[in-house]
Amino acid sequence: MSTRTTTGSRVITVIVVLWLLIGLAAAAQRNYFAGSDATCAKVGTTLVTIVAGPLNYIGANPKIDCSAPQPSK
Repeated sequence: MSTRTTTGSRVITVIVVLWLLIGLAAAAQRNYFAGSDATCAKVGTTLVTIVAGPLNYIGANPKIDCSAPQPSK
């Protein structure tokens, strides 16, 4: 393995970690971790916000809307 490949991998890893940390900060600022109700929509929106990372600070506001079928009575 060459030094260039190792250095490139480290740079990519650092960029990905920073990207996700910025997304985590955006989710925390939007209070997505407050409360105990873990609905499909809330979990999905939180995960998409984290993955969107810095895009949150240039106007992205991802929302997930999901619904599950209701049980029959």
